[in-house]
Amino acid sequence: MSALMDNAILLSLFIFSLAMVLTLVRLFRGPSAQDRVLALDYLYILAMLMMLVLGIRYSSDTYFEAALLIALFGFVGSFALAKFLLRGEVIE
Repeated sequence: MSALMDNAILLSLFIFSLAMVLTLVRLFRGPSAQDRVLALDYLYILAMLMMLVLGIRYSSDTYFEAALLIALFGFVGSFALAKFLLRGEVIE
């Protein structure tokens, strides 16, 4: 890879890490449960994006598969949390 690509990947990983730290602050200090659910959604999106960037950096398909699993489990988890906040139960 070129030096420009390496620097862009490192910069994007740094920015994603910084966004994760700020999201963790929102997760722990969120004034309401809805804020915490949105912070969890954003965390799984950031984790998926970091996996995709690492997959580009190391040219490995394993990272892309891990990103797909994170997206799948994140969607199911956010659906369950939204249903719990709406109705108070997950399974009817």
